[in-house]
Amino acid sequence: MPTLFAANESVVLINGQPIEGVQAIEYRNVQQRENVYAVGIAERIGQIAGHFWVEGRLKVNSTAPAVNAITGDTAFQITAQLRHGNTSMTLSFDDCYLTEKTFEMGVGSVGSSVYTFSATRIREEIAST
Repeated sequence: MPTLFAANESVVLINGQPIEGVQAIEYRNVQQRENVYAVGIAERIGQIAGHFWVEGRLKVNSTAPAVNAITGDTAFQITAQLRHGNTSMTLSFDDCYLTEKTFEMGVGSVGSSVYTFSATRIREEIAST
C-alpha cells in the first residue's frame, strides 16, 4: 500500500522558519553516468557513476520574505515535514543555494513565486508510528 501525505498537514521550513503559502515542493536527484564500452563491441559493458546533486523548486503564493532575503552566495537548509495522520516523513535538503527566482500572475488568480535551488544532498527520514 502506498504511503500518502497531505499538503494541508505538511510544513516547509527554511533555516527552521516556517514558510507560509507553500503550494508545491518538487525535487529530483541527479547522478551523472558514463557508459563503458569495449573495443570492437557496440554494446555497453558497464557504467560509471559520477557526480551527484539535488535540484528542487519551491512554489509559494505571492512571495516568501524569508526566501527573498537569501542572496545567491548564502547557503540555507530546507526541511519539509510531510504528514498524514500518524504517518510522517522529514525531507532535509542540505547546503542549498538559490539558482533562480520567478514570479507569475494571471488574470483572476493570485501571484506565485517559484524559487529554484540546488542542494548537496537530501535526507529522507521516515518516522516510526
